[in-house]
Order: sequence, then C-alpha cells, then structure tokens
Amino acid sequence: AAKYEGDSIKTHYTIHQQKYGDSQICTELARSFADIGDIIRGKDLYLGNPEEIKQREKLEENLKTIFEKIYKDVTSGKKKEEATKRYGSDTGDFFKLREDWWTANRATIWEALTCDDDNRLAGAQYFRHTCGDEQGGAQAKDKCRCGDGDKSKAGNGDVNIVPTYFDYVPQYLRWFEEWA
Repeated sequence: AAKYEGDSIKTHYTIHQQKYGDSQICTELARSFADIGDIIRGKDLYLGNPEEIKQREKLEENLKTIFEKIYKDVTSGKKKEEATKRYGSDTGDFFKLREDWWTANRATIWEALTCDDDNRLAGAQYFRHTCGDEQGGAQAKDKCRCGDGDKSKAGNGDVNIVPTYFDYVPQYLRWFEEWA
C-alpha cells in the first residue's frame, strides 16, 4: 500500500504542479483552514487512533468551555434579548453560536493562517477563481490572498476576502477530492 501511495503521489503531484504551478501550498492551506472550521464548529469527522481520540475529546471539552463563556457574555450584554432569542436553546454544544463565531471570524483565521513574515508565500496562487474583480472571478495571486479590493469588507488590506469555500464543503466530500 505504501509503494502504491508513493507512486500515486509522485505521478499525480507532478501533473498537478505542471497544471497549477504554485497553487499547491495554497490548496493545502485551504484544506487546513476548512479542517479548523470543522473543529471549531464541532463538525470534524476525523477520530484518529485511540491516543488521538483522547486529545480530540479534551479539545472538544475546551471548545465547549470557551463557547459557554462566549454564550454567557453575549446573552447578558446590550443585545441580551436578541442573543437570547437566537441562542436560547443552543446550550451544551453551542453549535449555532460556534457557526456564527466561525462566520464572523473566518477572514481573521485565514489572515493568521497565511501570515507570511518569512515571505515563503510570495507569488503563491490559489487555483480557484474565487476572488472578485470588475471582470468576474479572479485568482488569489499573492500569498494565497485576494487583492486589496474593497477595504470595507472583512479582514485587513490584502486579505479582505477568503479565497476558499472549502470550509462550507462537507468534510467527507473534501476527503474524496483530496484523496481521489
């Protein structure tokens, strides 16, 4: 199995690299980004080995604790009635709150994930045309990020739009795409 996997990677990686150039690192970052989204939202399907399962359970408990604090904060603030109406029955796992938190913070997560102090992502492109411009879809052409565009959108400067929607694709479908 390992020999087949090695041959498969060498064969397909070369073809992918020729077709998409520098996009590989951006694709891997997009997959990691989506995995982070699944973990935060409580939708991660990967269980791992027995040792990993214990770590995953601990992580999930920590996330529940964090979101319980956020829940208490949001439902006791200035918009208490609105928040209580939205999240009133969302206790325990806090799935609705976690989903809303991810939506509100995904651009910041992408910005952190593509932080490039050592300039390794210079010129790296995301292969899908998910950035918008006047002519329609455009590629993220530098550091796996969309261009400056509209500064009023979420994020700062060159990261105002997350150039991937992998985080909204169910994990098992991403696995099919990644491992097929």
